[in-house]
Amino acid sequence: MSDHDFESSGSGASATYPMQCSALRKNGFVVLKGRPCKIIEMSTSKTGKHGHAKVHLVGLDIFTNKKLEDISPSTHNMDVPNVSRTEYTVIGCDEDGYLSLMTSDGSTKDDIKIDPELVKDKDVKKFREEIEGGKEFLATVVSAMGEEAVSQIRDAPNS
Repeated sequence: MSDHDFESSGSGASATYPMQCSALRKNGFVVLKGRPCKIIEMSTSKTGKHGHAKVHLVGLDIFTNKKLEDISPSTHNMDVPNVSRTEYTVIGCDEDGYLSLMTSDGSTKDDIKIDPELVKDKDVKKFREEIEGGKEFLATVVSAMGEEAVSQIRDAPNS
């Protein structure tokens, strides 16, 4: 009898995994100040006789684009977020900019708001009219550490 109720992300994978600081690379991902970031700058400083080499990391939050930095000894572990990208078919968009997306199994997802910067001419109203007129779009959704955001909207290829 198994009526246990475990809360977990879809695949059962954890939100982050540890990686030694010296193994991180530019354009990779890391958790800085509790936020999932893409590493844009990295430098290692040598230290005195008995100190550790330190790694200076600069990253951009993958959801807010805010710049964050941190310094850590190169031998220490840092959290790396599990970042996934999923493509959905856009089937609608309401007045508030929330997208209605169709998943690969045919169910719908209606909890992601669009960033006007991603739409052509930054005009969400025109984008909604194009969808209602039958034009198809694909949305790429990035998810990490329990957060999701649309990272790209593009025309669906004609089938």
